[in-house]
Amino acid sequence: MISLILTGHGRIASGINEAITQVFGAQADLHVVDFPDGMGTGDLEVKLAEVLAGCAGDVVFFTDLLGGSPFRIASTLAQARPGTEVIAGMNLAMFAEMLFERDDIASAAEFRQRAIEAGQGGITSLADRLASKRQRAEAVDGL
Repeated sequence: MISLILTGHGRIASGINEAITQVFGAQADLHVVDFPDGMGTGDLEVKLAEVLAGCAGDVVFFTDLLGGSPFRIASTLAQARPGTEVIAGMNLAMFAEMLFERDDIASAAEFRQRAIEAGQGGITSLADRLASKRQRAEAVDGL
């Protein structure tokens, strides 16, 4: 099973974990490292390194912002450990979809690719969904 590490500014990582736990229950090999106001980047690096060291096999970091401190630190750690990937721009839909696919995915690299697709696919609007539904209905009526 691919280990997952959530990290980001404030309590976004804990918030996503709380939502996942509320909907699906506690998850194995899911680790959370928040970066609250007042915590230094050195402390964040130590915590992320400790969590990563405790993971066996492939690991995927989910971070909030491309270029932010959690992303940069996770990236540095990932470059030093084969089988470790970093994703920026995590969202709940992406994470929920991928959480249950990690047993069926062979590598962190494949997981990363599929997670990005899931994240992009989960972004939509009510207007777009309704228009798509209308188009499908019109196509069926036209047959």
